[in-house]
Amino acid sequence: MEVQGKIKLIGDTKTFGSNGFQKREMVVTTEEQYPQHLLIEFVQDKCSLLDAYQVGQPVKVGVNLRGREWVSPQGETKYFNSIQGWRIENLAAQQPTGGSNVPPPDQFEPASDLNEEDYDDLPF
Repeated sequence: MEVQGKIKLIGDTKTFGSNGFQKREMVVTTEEQYPQHLLIEFVQDKCSLLDAYQVGQPVKVGVNLRGREWVSPQGETKYFNSIQGWRIENLAAQQPTGGSNVPPPDQFEPASDLNEEDYDDLPF
């Protein structure tokens, strides 16, 4: 799955436990009629993917949905979901910068050697 929006927050990398598990969280705000603020977590070697990004950048993030079950000591079962990122792209780099080499149509001269009687097999 993919999520598109602007980066609202990028957290620091946090290390947990004696085995050195690493996690880094970011929040992406979607750009739709009802914007959503989605917490996306990057784990282990994927934490460093966020180093090249800043708050406010438009991005597309490849994500996986994760779910887990937890049973409390009292026997109560709870379920938790998370959104885990595995890829991120800068959408600002893909937007055209307006540097087109083709002039607008009104800057072309009209054709002067047009013959209306020439055969034209185009359907429009």
